[in-house]
Amino acid sequence: MKEQIPKALFLAICVAIVTCAGCQEENLPSDKMSRAVAAENIQLKKELKQRDEKIERLKKQYEKQIQQQKEQLAKCLKQKEALEKQLHKNVKDQVDDVLTTVIDENAKLREEVKKLKEEN
Repeated sequence: MKEQIPKALFLAICVAIVTCAGCQEENLPSDKMSRAVAAENIQLKKELKQRDEKIERLKKQYEKQIQQQKEQLAKCLKQKEALEKQLHKNVKDQVDDVLTTVIDENAKLREEVKKLKEEN
């Protein structure tokens, strides 16, 4: 009986070791799985690089558009300023013309009033 206990114990330990070893093999990734993960990583890196390049292109395009808009704004502001100056000049010229006409007319009327006073 003493021989049966060590044999049984030995058999139980062997079964436990084989079972544990079998479980550990299942947890380890296979070469096929490793290659698939590596291929996926490579693909993801390529996609990431393409996305980064696209972001850079869009940034450059955005900066170019902003610069064009700034130039257009500066041009419009200069044009607005020129138009305002022209408007003020035109208004001043018209006021001067009207004022000159009124002064001339006023002078003529004073002359007439003076003549009429002299006649009376």
